[in-house]
Amino acid sequence: MASSLTRAGMVWALLSLLSAAASCVGFFMPYWLLGSQMDKPVSFGTFRRCSYPVRDEESQATVMLEQCGRYATFQGIPSLEWRICTVTTGTGCGLLLLVALTALAGCCISDLISRTIGRVAGGVQFVGGLLIGSGCALYPLGWDSEEVRQTCDNSSDQFHLGSCKMGWAYYCTGAGAASATLLCTWLACFAGKRQKHYPY
Repeated sequence: MASSLTRAGMVWALLSLLSAAASCVGFFMPYWLLGSQMDKPVSFGTFRRCSYPVRDEESQATVMLEQCGRYATFQGIPSLEWRICTVTTGTGCGLLLLVALTALAGCCISDLISRTIGRVAGGVQFVGGLLIGSGCALYPLGWDSEEVRQTCDNSSDQFHLGSCKMGWAYYCTGAGAASATLLCTWLACFAGKRQKHYPY
């Protein structure tokens, strides 16, 4: 099988896939913020949550339902900042995934990725990484929402977690974005083979 990628391009394709996978998995998992409520572990993502209080009709008491799920509506996300974070991070993950799949296709298809296409793909990765990074930076602005305060002993505020702590998914998303913005963008400049010019 012919490839349209140089050796640097092969490394770029692999790193692009790993960066996109790290960001996408981290974005989807609801383990960005970890705390506890009613002696049960609670975790938040940008649009998902694990363990939440519900009213038990039989005992007429509030109990913690220990399962993970997304918010029923977009407006149900606890804060405006988290809604913006969801959109920007999701868009960035989509861009990284698109470039990663294109790079993988370039490993098997000749003349798919030229020097110019590689540089454009690197630019798309840079934008995707910046969007995810912006989402990660916006996330702490939502720590003053009522749901987070209930989980963090009412002591959380913007950029102050109280009794909660950051989860692995937040770092995974940020690491994927950082590697896409820095390493992948640079490698993309050397990913495509120079096109051959045939005499007429």
